[in-house]
Amino acid sequence: MATRPTSTKPRKTPRRPNTRTTEEIALGIRRRVFEHTIRNNGGYLSQACSAAEQLAWLYNEELHIGEPTLPPLPEPFGGVPSATNSGYHTGAGYNGPALPQFDRLIFAPAHYALVAYATLIEVGRLAPEALGQFNRDGSSVEMIGAEHSPGMEVHNGTLGVGLSTAAGLAWGRRRKGETGRVWVFMSDGEVEEGQTWEAVQAAAYHGIDTLNAIVDVNAQQCDGAMSSVMDVRDIRQKFEAFGAVVAEVDGHDVAALRRAAKTPHPGQPLIILAKTNPFKGMNHLERRFPRLHYVRFKDEADRAATNDAIAAELGVSPVDYSR
Repeated sequence: MATRPTSTKPRKTPRRPNTRTTEEIALGIRRRVFEHTIRNNGGYLSQACSAAEQLAWLYNEELHIGEPTLPPLPEPFGGVPSATNSGYHTGAGYNGPALPQFDRLIFAPAHYALVAYATLIEVGRLAPEALGQFNRDGSSVEMIGAEHSPGMEVHNGTLGVGLSTAAGLAWGRRRKGETGRVWVFMSDGEVEEGQTWEAVQAAAYHGIDTLNAIVDVNAQQCDGAMSSVMDVRDIRQKFEAFGAVVAEVDGHDVAALRRAAKTPHPGQPLIILAKTNPFKGMNHLERRFPRLHYVRFKDEADRAATNDAIAAELGVSPVDYSR
């Protein structure tokens, strides 16, 4: 289980201790994203399919983080940082206080935000009611996550800047004598960006071995299958050539993720390539391949059929979205 010492800032309501396995949490993430997508007539379903085990494992086992410092039900967007906005904060407080001994998480693909929120709910760091604020005017629970959104520390999008941000953060923390690691959750579409490779090269050159990244290798992006947009070829070979230590695993195998995190990498960043299935647990989505980035229902019959089919696969009742 992840270490969760007492925060320096208490929450408004106590958080219930988690007793579920990582696999159970992953299933809960998929179910929650599915329900939200059906109720809202669209959503990022395939990202939950591919990333559920990775995020469940990070929060439930791997990350060394403290208790949340922000309320279970997020406050409205508080505006941008300024001299007159002293109460500004990022969403990183849901990952605990930024103390020297704690890990930090940079969440790079902003379009995975719904999956990130579902994860925070499933591990007890965010109230289930928070999804009622999703994509609402004035809400910090953004559809495309921003630096003020729950679980987010900086705004990254999917333009390849997440790894650079994390490398700089890890380098600065080392200079300050902080012992906590910096983890990055990123998508494989980011390897199409040159900045990703500059970040790996710089981290290796400076010996930043407190930098760890896990890449959701689901071979999908907004325009379809990555192979049809830009063939990135052997990304393991590339990461190693630029100076990283690489562990390549089945991203749905929690035991494999555990082993990968223990890979020795003195003086080098660690990159875990988690190969995943973008319709894992929701095989009904395969018929939409390769258009899986955002699931939209073409009509009411499509929505109803998807509801019935995926509910059966996930072992839950179809969502009653008439209310």
